[in-house]
Amino acid sequence: MTEYPSDSSFTRRNRLQRFLPFLLWWPRVDRRTFRADLLAGMTGAIVALPQGVAFAVIAGMPPEYGLYTGMIPAIIAALFGSSWLLVSGPTTAASLLLFSSLSMYAEPGTGAYVQMALTLTFMVGLIQLSMGLARFGSLVNFISHSVVVGFTAGAALLIMASQVKHFFGLVYPRTAKFQETIVSIVDHIGEANPYAVAVGLLTLVAGVLVKIYRPNWPYMIISMLVGTFGAEAITVAIGKDVANIATVGALPAALPPLSMPSITFDDIRVLTPTALAMALFALTEAISIARSLADKVDQELDGNQEFIGQGLSNMIGCFFSGYVATGSFNRSGMNYEAGAKTPLAAILAGLLLIPVVLFVAPLAAFLPNSAMAAILFLVAWRLIDPKHIVKIARTSLTETIILGSTFLATLFLEMEFAILLGIMLSLAIYLNRTSHPHVLPRVPDLRLEGRPFTTDPLLPECPQLKIVRIDGSLYFGAVNHVRGVLKQMAKEHPGQKHLLVVGSGINFIDMAGAEFLVHLAKEREEAGGHLYFYDMKEGICSHFKFLHYLLDIGMDNIFVSKKEAIAEIFPRLDTNICSTCRKRVFLECATVPFLGDGRGEIAEARRMGSATD
Repeated sequence: MTEYPSDSSFTRRNRLQRFLPFLLWWPRVDRRTFRADLLAGMTGAIVALPQGVAFAVIAGMPPEYGLYTGMIPAIIAALFGSSWLLVSGPTTAASLLLFSSLSMYAEPGTGAYVQMALTLTFMVGLIQLSMGLARFGSLVNFISHSVVVGFTAGAALLIMASQVKHFFGLVYPRTAKFQETIVSIVDHIGEANPYAVAVGLLTLVAGVLVKIYRPNWPYMIISMLVGTFGAEAITVAIGKDVANIATVGALPAALPPLSMPSITFDDIRVLTPTALAMALFALTEAISIARSLADKVDQELDGNQEFIGQGLSNMIGCFFSGYVATGSFNRSGMNYEAGAKTPLAAILAGLLLIPVVLFVAPLAAFLPNSAMAAILFLVAWRLIDPKHIVKIARTSLTETIILGSTFLATLFLEMEFAILLGIMLSLAIYLNRTSHPHVLPRVPDLRLEGRPFTTDPLLPECPQLKIVRIDGSLYFGAVNHVRGVLKQMAKEHPGQKHLLVVGSGINFIDMAGAEFLVHLAKEREEAGGHLYFYDMKEGICSHFKFLHYLLDIGMDNIFVSKKEAIAEIFPRLDTNICSTCRKRVFLECATVPFLGDGRGEIAEARRMGSATD
């Protein structure tokens, strides 16, 4: 006989997987995925060398700290996060934010500055972990797909623009804004080094050809080797001084030393505002990247677990000389393009970076900057999703506005503001939509048996009873709209003193909505009518009872079915009006003798074949 696990065993397993999320994806690892993850990890480790140094310099940290930030934090984030493809480490935006925040308190590059950066990293991680444990991961649901597509496309252009100077061998001061970068490129394009451009083109062509004809091969590593050997060949042929091909340069070969953040009252007082802002930005950046990659592989992302993984990576990373790490666009994009299948690729990238730093770092002196730029061109191009951009542009104007605004803000504003702008636009459009629920007039359909309610302006409606269906939640933002629509209906048909609300489309009613309904019921009673409900959802009714508003409206005015509602409401109508009414829209109207001339709507209803019951 088959034995099934008990409920307690399922509970223990779910609790264990929550604290050890790698148990969820580890069964997916096999020989095929391991090979793909190993190749992706090798590529990520090699690419992390020049990037880590560059980001550390941007952050005002010693160059080796950028490499340290790409080791332990990447491993921890992959183990305790939920994304299959996200790779954490130092990033341009986080490094810039770190520099702008700490440079006013200490001299960049000094011991005091490094100590403050490590302390800030621990505080950022603690805030992120707390948000994850508090289940704030649902915030990821407010990042719409259009925001992700626009942000990703904008970031791709930023990556390309930042690498143009290396691809063409140009020399000009680092620029912080996209427009400044474009101006610098235009001003210095005449100074391009043709030999550096040749190496970049050789690398680019090699990567494209391998990707097209041998898609299973590690095209990034192959193109890097092609570019490196090409540069060496040019140098040997015409001389090093003539070629003048800039390389990444030898990197320090050292393991990350143990470190300790300094948590004092003064540090907490000074760094808390910065830590909070940086934690929110880093989470937004990481979640945006993880969301965009999850869409590509059809993965269900757990925002809470991602918060926890990012928090632990920073809290633990700061003890291994790592500064603030978050999801890296470059490394995550390369990870995806290199064929990664599971988070094991990010773990291997962090692990392989350690021996790479020890043994391969000096060889970075032979890696041309133009070859690295060509690789990043390929990565950035693949981040742009033209199919979804065209689809969004064709199907929705509001989503197109969100996409375009996020895209432009990513290029011309700070990246954190671009993401927040997209989120705010999405929320504004969502709130505008939910604050205008449809209020549809309903009438009995005389053409069908049983006369079900329908929305048809050509059908007659009862002159005493207005029937409406509200499709949307009745909360504080929607009350004014619903009140205005009902007042307009009452103004157009003042004789309809009774109001029946079909509640099947109402999902939620807050206190403002409940108070509005009580006030509406009193208005109808003062006018000589009543307010009725039918087909209200069970949760809504219990909410009414909890707030004691149901008693104010009246228990006898709430019905379960249409038949019960009409049967109870009809006797409360003015029979004098019913006796001269020609519309006879309800089956119950037949119980009241007609005292008119017998023409009008009855004749019309008979022509439609539905006047008889």
